[in-house]
Amino acid sequence: MIQKLLKYLLTIFFIITFFICVRTASASENFTTDYHVKYTTAENSITHVTLNITLINTSSDYYASSYKINVGFDTINNVIASDPDGKINPIVEKTKDGYEINLEFNKKVVGFGSKLNFNLSFDSPDVAKQYGRIREINIPGIANPEEFDKFTVEISVPRSFGAPAFIKPAAAQATPGKPSQIVNNLVFSKEQLGRSGISISFGDKQIYSFHLIYHLKNDNLYPIETDIALPPTTNYQNIFLQSINPRPENVILDKDNNWLARFRIPPAKRIDIVVDGKAEIFLVPKPEDLSTQDLSRNLEEKPYWQTKSSEIRRLANELRTPEAIYNYVVKTLKYDFTRVTDDKPRMGALKVLQNPNSAVCLEYTDLFIAIARAAGIPAREVNGFAYTQNSKQRPLSLVKDILHAWPEYYDTQKKTWVMVDPTWGSTTGGVDYFSTLDFDHLVFVIKGADSNYPIPAGGYKFITEKNTKDISVDFSRNIPQEEIVFNIISSLPEYMMSSFPIRGKISIKNNGQNIIYPQILSITSADLSPQAQAIRTSSIPPFGMSEINVSFDAEPFLTNSVKSFKIRMDNQEITQKIDISPLLIKKWQVIGGVVGISIFCITIFIFAVKGRRL
Repeated sequence: MIQKLLKYLLTIFFIITFFICVRTASASENFTTDYHVKYTTAENSITHVTLNITLINTSSDYYASSYKINVGFDTINNVIASDPDGKINPIVEKTKDGYEINLEFNKKVVGFGSKLNFNLSFDSPDVAKQYGRIREINIPGIANPEEFDKFTVEISVPRSFGAPAFIKPAAAQATPGKPSQIVNNLVFSKEQLGRSGISISFGDKQIYSFHLIYHLKNDNLYPIETDIALPPTTNYQNIFLQSINPRPENVILDKDNNWLARFRIPPAKRIDIVVDGKAEIFLVPKPEDLSTQDLSRNLEEKPYWQTKSSEIRRLANELRTPEAIYNYVVKTLKYDFTRVTDDKPRMGALKVLQNPNSAVCLEYTDLFIAIARAAGIPAREVNGFAYTQNSKQRPLSLVKDILHAWPEYYDTQKKTWVMVDPTWGSTTGGVDYFSTLDFDHLVFVIKGADSNYPIPAGGYKFITEKNTKDISVDFSRNIPQEEIVFNIISSLPEYMMSSFPIRGKISIKNNGQNIIYPQILSITSADLSPQAQAIRTSSIPPFGMSEINVSFDAEPFLTNSVKSFKIRMDNQEITQKIDISPLLIKKWQVIGGVVGISIFCITIFIFAVKGRRL
């Protein structure tokens, strides 16, 4: 009897962690909870959070006199609590994951079926943030949703925020990246939330400015040529290169459409290259048709992508789709924060399967690519900058300047590369980084043909200077005007002997800040054959140059006249003349010939006189 009385009088400290993790109390199965949480964001991005909680006793042997909530925000203010009998004095303590709030009820929850409705509210600047041109709302998920009978989240934002670019998880939204209506009040159920939390973005695009430094050195006794990788324009981003100092000899495209700037380094010389530019990031990728050869190249086995491994092939046969592969990688691997500081080597796909609890972004990426390629899905690696304010939820771990790695796969139906981020999908507790990415990923290099090359900005360091900061990325508001600026340079001869074909090169030099996509170069002549030529140029990155071979048919042997032709691309046109003659004899050639013959005759005369004397 005494034991039963003590059991009944036991005070239960119900411990619920709100939006971070749940620590189950010893008698939590004897109570159920209903949550209605409302987030009301003001124009200044301060969010007022109101929690309406109902605690229901499902036991006749226990009662609750207090409640503990862990709130996963860095800053909270104006904490107020109450129950039906009046105000509650909350005890607020800072923790490493946010705040712990203890509430002592005015009225105990005693008896089977008894209920207690109580409220908690506070203000936080951490829910809504303005990042450049984008407003974001991020709310962490519920660690153990099964412990709540009901859990509803309501979010209200000012109509001035506009239409959401994306909502994760999906709720009353249009096509991602193409919002059709302003949705300023959203409601999420426990089933929608799961463990993933909520991420909402407002805006059409993000703009970054970047300042990059590359260190190159030639220890040889002869000059060398070497390349550095610049951030390229992709189907997700437009790049504007404003300056490269010193100027490269050329900027070319590789098989993965990386921008490689070529430099000639003198013997025993070191140069530091400074690159400044801007990036325009979009949410929805542009279409990009790939050839059969391109698709096949992105299915090959490479170091770290062991597609021929029996274990990888087994997973590929089992998973089959990009989404299933993404979900498997997210659930299987665990991020190892110690590897970021310990500088441990890259493991690759096969090895990380043997050590799934010791992964960083490279391993998440390698495993996704290896399984996808083994399943016949073209996939490749992307390295670059990823904006984050929470390194625990969205960590970075690549090279000393702390970059990020993530994969992308080719969607054959949409005919485009699609970027996904299984690392952040894992570390955020399940936020969807598969269906829609975000405005936070800026590509520096693409690795499809090679799993090790090219090296992104931040990787061009000397051992003695490995801790130098070579990457600076900031938000910006505007981009340069998109316009094509180029020069046409002809190397076809100005003088030509008749009866020989006329051959030469035409160079297109990109003097603008953005890439010049393939254009039609038109060459016309009323005098030369062929009279019209139309040549499709290749894409030319900023500071780059493309050379095109051009030829005209040979003119009859007795031709002695000046011919002309026009070269036109876009709105620019130049005219060149070619003087064609049988013997290719011109005034300067005649003078040169007379001088040469005179010197020859004088030389012969001198030798003749000396010979006669002897």
